[in-house]
Amino acid sequence: MDMLPSGTVTLLFTDIEGSTRLLRELGRERYIRALSEQRRLVREAFTRHGGVEVEMQGDSFHFAFAHANEAVAAAAEAQRALAAHEWGAEPIRIRIGIHTGEPVLHEGLYAGIDVHRAARIMGAGHGGQVLVSESTRGLLDSSIDLHDLGEHRLKDLAAPVRLYQLGNERFPPLKTISNTNLPRPASSFVGRERELQEVLARIEEGGRLITLTGPGGTGKTRLAIAAAATLVPEYKAGVFWV
Repeated sequence: MDMLPSGTVTLLFTDIEGSTRLLRELGRERYIRALSEQRRLVREAFTRHGGVEVEMQGDSFHFAFAHANEAVAAAAEAQRALAAHEWGAEPIRIRIGIHTGEPVLHEGLYAGIDVHRAARIMGAGHGGQVLVSESTRGLLDSSIDLHDLGEHRLKDLAAPVRLYQLGNERFPPLKTISNTNLPRPASSFVGRERELQEVLARIEEGGRLITLTGPGGTGKTRLAIAAAATLVPEYKAGVFWV
């Protein structure tokens, strides 16, 4: 295995758009074959540009690059390869997020806020789309075609981030929490995942009014904000704080 770059590193995350739907429609055997082809095409493109595979989980990749230009070139090549491949009735499309920072390298994995930022950027995109952070953009050649998408708020990140799209293809609005007036939390949401999932489950079951009760200072408001922020991509008309 190649050594992972350290210092200033460009992190690249991918995942497949609508993977659960694809599995259901293709069936297990056809989906596994398609997933294998996707992995092959993506790996070939990324390694050709010096990318080092950090981790693969299910239908998602995490690669690291020593140079931002190579990361963006790899993303563009991977998207072209996937678009040109003969998939049959159901093409596989991936979304890609790229961010440059100085993550901590420990026991073969990266840690730190830059890892989370890169993953959140990827999660805001759509199949076929490549999103790039401002820190990555600042390192790229001026010849690379980037479209400024403005500032967006991403889940669990206190400050908005400026995002850029590689190329000018039209996509739906980003899956961010910009279509909302939710307060910006001063800290990350940590340690209440069970309660968060409970609230979300009640909403998904059709709950129209959910009341959080408890002594003052136990985090009711923070939990409500976290639940609302999680739901923003599901409600195209917006999620609002009253």
